Amino acid sequence: MVPLVAPLEALLFAAGSEGLSTQSIAEILEVPMDTAVELCLALQESYEQRESGLQVVELAGAWQMVTRSDFAPYLQRMATAPSAPGLSQAALEVLAIVAYKQPITRAQVESVRGVQSDRVLQTLLHRQLVCEVGRQDSPGRPILYGTTPFFLQTFGLPSLDHLPPVPVLDEIPEDLSLFHLTPSLPRD
Repeated sequence: MVPLVAPLEALLFAAGSEGLSTQSIAEILEVPMDTAVELCLALQESYEQRESGLQVVELAGAWQMVTRSDFAPYLQRMATAPSAPGLSQAALEVLAIVAYKQPITRAQVESVRGVQSDRVLQTLLHRQLVCEVGRQDSPGRPILYGTTPFFLQTFGLPSLDHLPPVPVLDEIPEDLSLFHLTPSLPRD
């Protein structure tokens, strides 16, 4: 039974704030219900003995791993601390693409950038600068992204109409080279 306490700990951690019912734990660990309860109680006692910042509790029929209430002041300070440093160049690129072309799918963002952008989009979602605004009516129904009111607030914009205009290139020369910024020489 004890060797299953570590997998139970991993399960409760992965379940997050949803937790897992005793029945779900029993099914996943392939043990009887009473054994699942014993495992939860053993893990609960283990956390109490080591005076951890975490504890295992049963709330609303689900076992959860939660922080101890004694540490609430520290968590409150963390929540009100200044946010993470500025955005990376990749994040700024994706944010600009979303802002100017919204609603837009991840694949469309990647088409503009030429590189994978799913992690950057996740960062922007986490920072609440972009959000899911719907689903595209096409095969697979990909998620459409757009900016949030927090984006406008962060960048001091009253509305998207106040985004600076995108510079328009009058004409791109045919002999434009990515490696040389000087005009091409005539060939013999």
